[in-house]
Amino acid sequence: MSLDNEKIIRNAYQVAEDQDIPGWIDCFTEDGTFTDQSVGITYRGTEVADPVRNYAQAFPDMHRELYDVYVNGDIVVVELSLNGTHQGELTLPMGSIRATGNTIQVPCCDVFRLREGKIESFNCYPSGTVLMGQLGVLNNLEAALAH
Repeated sequence: MSLDNEKIIRNAYQVAEDQDIPGWIDCFTEDGTFTDQSVGITYRGTEVADPVRNYAQAFPDMHRELYDVYVNGDIVVVELSLNGTHQGELTLPMGSIRATGNTIQVPCCDVFRLREGKIESFNCYPSGTVLMGQLGVLNNLEAALAH
């Protein structure tokens, strides 16, 4: 079962990488959740696709580089980095950040809980401070936000 759960999660990353929105939604249980811990928002239902759409818009070349995958029963933990070039608007709870042209390589840790072969919960822990630093907005956040 452990190997199957790793394959399920690796497939989910590929679906996100392909920006297959219906496929991504289908990776989740009907009551599944996706929590972006860097902004404190939990997505449910078809909203689980919102972060994938948002990052695809901001980073059309988004690539998730998986480093290590740890499986313990129905829990899968992945150490990875989020990589891409900021070519579009990135929407955040505090506003939108216009394209900077900067490249990112943001460390991240994802924790998945599976139920019957689907994602029941996905807690994503990207390093928000590293992301903001790599986008060049930490020193002047107000100027970076679109109003």
